[in-house]
Amino acid sequence: MPASSRPTPRVVLDTNLVLSALVFGGGTHGALRQGWQQGRFIPLVSSVTTAELIRVLAYPKFKLTPAEQEELLADYLPWCTSVRIPDPPPATPKYRDPYDQPFLQLAVAGKASFLVTGDADLHELADEFGCAIVSAAGFLEAVGAA
Repeated sequence: MPASSRPTPRVVLDTNLVLSALVFGGGTHGALRQGWQQGRFIPLVSSVTTAELIRVLAYPKFKLTPAEQEELLADYLPWCTSVRIPDPPPATPKYRDPYDQPFLQLAVAGKASFLVTGDADLHELADEFGCAIVSAAGFLEAVGAA
C-alpha cells in the first residue's frame, strides 16, 4: 500500500515524551512534535493523561508562566483526539506502577497502534499488550518521521 493511503496511526505518547517535545524540543523529541503537527500520527489523550500533562507543566523546576503553559498546551492538544475511558476501564496487563495504567487503558480504549514511551518497565509488557510499545526513536522510524 502506498504510504499516502495508509491510515494515520493512533498513538499514545507518555507524558515525559510530550513534555520533552514541548519544553526542550530538538532531536527525537522535536521530530515527535513535528510529526504530530504534520499529521503523521494522531496523539490520543484522555482526561487523566491531559490532567497529568497540565500538572507536570506547572512544576516549579520548569519555570513556566501560566501563559507559557497554555501556549505549550495549544501546541499539542489541538492535534490530539480525546478518548473517553469507559467505566469500568478496559482490561490491561497487570503493571506495578499505577501512574502508567491510564496510558495502557488509553491505548486499549483508543485502539492505538503504538504506545510510545521511554519507560523500560512498560517495554517489558510489549509481548502481552495489544499495540506496539516502542521508544520514540523506534516509533519515528516505524512511521517514517525520523
